[in-house]
Amino acid sequence: MTQTRTIAASEIRPHHFQWEVVGKVGVITLARPEKKNPLTFDSYGELLDTFRRLKQVPEIKTVVITGAGENFCSGGDVHEIILPLVEMRAAGNKDKLLAFTRMTGSLVKAMRTCPQPIVSAVDGICAGAGAILAMASDIRIGTSRSKVGFLFVRVGLSGADMGACAILPRIIGQGRASELLYTGRFMPGEEAERWGFYNRLVTPEALKSSAMELASSLADGPTFAHAITKKCLHEEWNMSVEDAIEAEAHAQATCMQTEDFARAYHAFVAKQTPVFEGN
Repeated sequence: MTQTRTIAASEIRPHHFQWEVVGKVGVITLARPEKKNPLTFDSYGELLDTFRRLKQVPEIKTVVITGAGENFCSGGDVHEIILPLVEMRAAGNKDKLLAFTRMTGSLVKAMRTCPQPIVSAVDGICAGAGAILAMASDIRIGTSRSKVGFLFVRVGLSGADMGACAILPRIIGQGRASELLYTGRFMPGEEAERWGFYNRLVTPEALKSSAMELASSLADGPTFAHAITKKCLHEEWNMSVEDAIEAEAHAQATCMQTEDFARAYHAFVAKQTPVFEGN
C-alpha cells in the first residue's frame, strides 16, 4: 500500500490569503478588508490546494476560517470573477464556465473530505461564495451583526451552487433553505443562530478567540476519531439507517484499535485527564 507523503504546515505558503499556525490549529484569514474579503480565481485555487494538502499535514488538527477587518467574505469579486464569467458567456465558452463551476465545487468537496474539523468565525458580510465557505465548515460561530446571504439569484443564477441545495437543507431544514436560496435575502445573526446555521453567537470582540478556543479544544481531542466522525457525517447522508449503523460499527471498531482509546481507559482508571496523541 502506498503511503501518503507527509508535509509540514510550513510548506503551505499561499499568496492570496493569510495562513498561520497557532499550536495545532491552522488559521486561514481572507485578507482583502478594503473589499470585504472577496474571492478571486487565485484565492479559490489556493484554498482548494490548501484543503487538499491538509490530508498530508498531521501536525494540523483543526482549521479556523475567518476574515480580516469586520467582515467574513463578500463572495466572488465582481471585477475579477463576475466580469470574466460574463465575458466567457458572451464568447459562448461553455467549457470554461463549466470548468469554473467544477473548480468551485471541488473546494467544497475538499473541505468536506479533509480530516480536520473546520470552524468558521463569521462577522459582518458573509455572502455568496463566502456563505458557502461557512456552510461547508463543520462548525460556525457568528456575531449578531453578521449577515449571511446566498445571493446567487440576485445575479440571475440559481441557488444550486457549490452544493448549497444538498448541504444547506441539512443544516437549517428544507423550507428555510428554500427561502434563502430562492430570495437571496440576508439572514441576520440572531436568525442564523435560531435556525441552526450558527452553533452560537458571540460578540465581535470575542469572535476570533472563541473560534480558536473551540478549535484548540478539538485539536487536543482524539484527532483520529474526529476524522472518522467527520467522514461518517459526510458519507452517511445518502445511506439508509441500516447501512449507516453497519458503517459506524466498522468505524468504531477501527477507533477501538487506536492507542488513544487505550490511553482514555488508563487515564480514567488513574483518575486523570487523558492526553490524546491522535494515533
